[in-house]
Amino acid sequence: MGIVWSRKKTYLTAAILSALILGISFFFALQKPVTIAVDGKAIKSRVFFVGDVEGVLEKEAIVLGKHDRVEPSLSSKVKKDTNIVVTRAFKVTVTADGNSKEIITTPVSIREAIRLAGYKLGKNDIVKTVPVPKTVPNQEIEVIRVTESEVETEEPIPCGVERTADDTLERGLTKTLSSGKNGLARNTVKITYHNGQEVKREVISSETLEEPQNRVIAMGTITAVSRGNQLLNFREARYMETSAYTYTGYRTASGKHPEVGMVAVDPSVIPMGSRLYIEGYGFARAADTGGSIKGNRLDLFMEERSQCLSWGRRTVKVYMLH
Repeated sequence: MGIVWSRKKTYLTAAILSALILGISFFFALQKPVTIAVDGKAIKSRVFFVGDVEGVLEKEAIVLGKHDRVEPSLSSKVKKDTNIVVTRAFKVTVTADGNSKEIITTPVSIREAIRLAGYKLGKNDIVKTVPVPKTVPNQEIEVIRVTESEVETEEPIPCGVERTADDTLERGLTKTLSSGKNGLARNTVKITYHNGQEVKREVISSETLEEPQNRVIAMGTITAVSRGNQLLNFREARYMETSAYTYTGYRTASGKHPEVGMVAVDPSVIPMGSRLYIEGYGFARAADTGGSIKGNRLDLFMEERSQCLSWGRRTVKVYMLH
């Protein structure tokens, strides 16, 4: 009788253990592993008796903002190994037409963000923002309105210059044979504006109303002249304004005492030491400078103050000798 009872206890214990193991297995079988990605973090979870995505988020105490996006949707049924992605919304500022608007959005294209702000993007408009495919938190987007207009204008056509050799003039001297005349053109101009401000003008077509006439200039070729029964070979000649000075008590810029034949020059025009022949004055050398002697100016040394006064200011022909 004892043996029978012992067997019954064994069977009962085995049955209870089997039922317990089966119950535990059934409990784990009913749990569903899910992964939640939110704020850049992955949360692993197992849910039991939770039927949809919304229930999973509530279980994990994940609070959604009004504009946050959840994939799959909150009403979607939870299955084993479901991946839930929560994308947080953020602020984006869009500026256009002199106004700025803030929108709260999840990552969207730049064009979509502009639309969400209530603006329409023209085909020529320029969008100024950071180079990203989709919006990022605190992004600033500026829409530059681009408009165009066309106007007709009349503009002068500058005349050209023709040069011709003249063997009656010294090298360096010129003579205008024809003053020339500008032409006239009618241009169609496209004007581009950014936010109402002109940024570019472009001639898109042009019609010549009057052809220009070129200016004709004769260029001297003579490099030798006779002065006082003496042949002068020179590099070039030019007309220069001259004045005169006498003793000042100071040495010249070359360090020498002044004497007839020394002249003050602008060294950027005539190098110091250059030999010259000055009509009405004679042979000279660039040996001095002066604060007022700039460009095509010369100051000629003379012995007497009366000579300086008699010379005054006059324009003369100057030869730069070899």
